[in-house]
Amino acid sequence: MGDAGEGLVDAESRLAERMEEREQERRAGQKRAKSVDPERVRQTESLRLARTELQRQLEATAHTARKRQIMQALAEIDKRLAALSK
Repeated sequence: MGDAGEGLVDAESRLAERMEEREQERRAGQKRAKSVDPERVRQTESLRLARTELQRQLEATAHTARKRQIMQALAEIDKRLAALSK
């Protein structure tokens, strides 16, 4: 019976340690979240999605004029992404 009691104590101490770790992770996450501008994150994600779609279109198109337009759009998106990352 003594061995079973020790296992229970060990499980409780592991649970307490894990709860403490989770609380520390949550606090660290809150600090990081406060320093990040949600609007900037939204803009960056939107530009990345647009870039992915244009890249797909570039691979699929055969028309030279359309390829040129898409490449110009990609260059503009890259410029905007670079400005947001500063």
